[in-house]
Amino acid sequence: MEFTVLDAIDILLVAYMIYRLMNLIRGTRATTLIKGLAIIFVASVVARLFNLKTVSWLLDRGTTVILVALPVVFYPELRRALEQIGKGQLFSRFNVASRAEIDQTVEQIVSACVGLSARRVGALIAIEREIGLQEYADTGIRVDALVSKELISTIFEPKSLLHDGSVIIRDERIVSAACVLPLTERQIDKRLGTRHRAAVGLSEQTDALIVVVSEETGVISLAVGGRLIRYLNEKRLKELLNYYWQRISDHPFRRRGE
Repeated sequence: MEFTVLDAIDILLVAYMIYRLMNLIRGTRATTLIKGLAIIFVASVVARLFNLKTVSWLLDRGTTVILVALPVVFYPELRRALEQIGKGQLFSRFNVASRAEIDQTVEQIVSACVGLSARRVGALIAIEREIGLQEYADTGIRVDALVSKELISTIFEPKSLLHDGSVIIRDERIVSAACVLPLTERQIDKRLGTRHRAAVGLSEQTDALIVVVSEETGVISLAVGGRLIRYLNEKRLKELLNYYWQRISDHPFRRRGE
């Protein structure tokens, strides 16, 4: 069979489409799922090589169940991907937040939280890292503005229509405000309210960084990885945000979520 120029073009187009689709889902829960499917596929190949019939049967059935459940479990991501394809964003260029932009964003977040803490104004700020938060951003009001301490402070003013719920930040922009976050089902300190339960809940389900300012005490906390780090001052909050956020931003494939 002769390999022609058209065959080469065909292969390159398919490879490019796969590359763009991988970029499209990177930063969402679908990335973790694909890694899991890859592991199952490798395990299935190994099982067949060693003629492990029962293991192969279980892996094949398990893969079928997962593929059937995909449209239900990942409906938000699928809808988002189709919307972006419809808008022509599948082939758009991805932007990367620089370290300087992240430093500036951290500075603005910390300044806003310190000011809100001093006035005993409650706040809930979720910072997206590798796992996308678009499904939660869609529950709120779209803002799409550069992060600034003035804007954050205004959003969480008690008389503001957006003060209930969470602000979601992606790179150096506030994506949405008044967003609904999942509450943790774990038992935490009974003195902590809904904001803290939402912060811990989101940190259990994603790798986001969630900053909480208590309106009762003014205490600043950070939720990450299902843990709640409390009683943070300005310096410590800045150190933690830089540590966790910069570690992700230095990843060679890090890009801004859509």
